[in-house]
Amino acid sequence: MTTDLWYLALTAMLTAALWIPYIACQVITNGPLSGENYVNPAPRPVPLWGQRANRAYLNAIECFAPFAALVIVVQLAGKANGMTAFWAMSYFWLRLAHAVVYWAAIPYLRTVLFTLGFVCVVGLFWQAIK
Repeated sequence: MTTDLWYLALTAMLTAALWIPYIACQVITNGPLSGENYVNPAPRPVPLWGQRANRAYLNAIECFAPFAALVIVVQLAGKANGMTAFWAMSYFWLRLAHAVVYWAAIPYLRTVLFTLGFVCVVGLFWQAIK
């Protein structure tokens, strides 16, 4: 497995697991789900850290598709190299840091990490088309 695909797999698992803090917050705050929760899908109130955990999860899902598509394009085009590995690795660590910073409500740094993650996607795109 190439480094690019390894970090794609790690990013997929990270994205898939980011719902856990939000659900943990739901259970801590409101108790386990009841039958009514399955009938009425309205979100139950949670503290701000739980809301941020949910937003971090949704943001990760929104950003995953372009990253994944470009890693796959690079692989299929036979253009995987040290730079694509760098972009893929950087994207994973930036997204992990983004989630932690989002949960912790650290201002401004979240935006910087998000923007750097986008730079990684652009870097992958550039490697794919050149």
